[in-house]
Amino acid sequence: MLNDDNQDLFDIRRLALLVEVVEQGSITAAADLMMYTPSAVSQQMRKLEQEVGQPLLNRRSRGVAPTEAGQLLAGHARKIIGQMRAAQSDLDQIAGLGRGSLTVGTFPTLAGSFLPVVIRAFKKRYPAIGLSVRSARFDELVSDLEAGVTGLCLLWDYPWNRFSDDSIRVTEVFQESTVILVARGHRLADRDEVRMEELRTESWIVRAEAHPVVEVLQRSAHDAGFEPTIGFLANDYQEAQAMVSVGMGVAMVPKTAVALQHPDVRVISLGDAAPMRRVFLAQRQDKIYAPAEVAFQSTLLEIARDHHEDYL
Repeated sequence: MLNDDNQDLFDIRRLALLVEVVEQGSITAAADLMMYTPSAVSQQMRKLEQEVGQPLLNRRSRGVAPTEAGQLLAGHARKIIGQMRAAQSDLDQIAGLGRGSLTVGTFPTLAGSFLPVVIRAFKKRYPAIGLSVRSARFDELVSDLEAGVTGLCLLWDYPWNRFSDDSIRVTEVFQESTVILVARGHRLADRDEVRMEELRTESWIVRAEAHPVVEVLQRSAHDAGFEPTIGFLANDYQEAQAMVSVGMGVAMVPKTAVALQHPDVRVISLGDAAPMRRVFLAQRQDKIYAPAEVAFQSTLLEIARDHHEDYL
């Protein structure tokens, strides 16, 4: 069967998406449930239809309905997915993933954007593992990792100040760009991309307490030939967005900071000039990684592969 006319087996993730689309009766509803964008689900369904060689869904003004082929394939897919979950459960029991606990360190921006998607997937796959999350500042996260308070943690750095510690193993999760926030009524609000030179006369809203984003702004402004004027110090990115929305100034933030975007704020790209932040997973070099840690890392990197374009 595997070599029949050199035909490849169907992608299990596309089959899982098909099942959800059929059961929900909507690509949008299935996308929400499976943590994808509707366009990504539509693209995967088109690829699956190409593999099958016939239509699987009838597109309607309100939702979708399976064709006869779609209903048939969805029935087989349910059985296949059930067997795959059973196999994973059996393997998890052997690996010790039927019990235990794990503490993960993270920083606030990621805790409010990307990490909840990972946690939802991890809890669904490994419900018996007790997962706790500690959100803190960079230095605290490193100290907790070194002291064994956390088994692993998520950190970030920029090209001009790469994190380096021989006792800590680093695995890149994704790269994210820096973007500009302006109010909807701002002179540049209808632009998709701007250059820093065009922002030299702006008042800037930045994070308080010498937050690292201040250095990112200063470096970008200096490269563009000006000194930024700081007009407001915000305690968090939601406060920064609120001040931007009412015209108190513009802001420079990492893309994950606008996962929950204020309705009166526009996000504008800096194009190729945008400073890039690396988000990475940190683990101690001198320890044997517990099965729960290995499972979390695997889930984390899988979700990152599926969502990395969201942060560019």
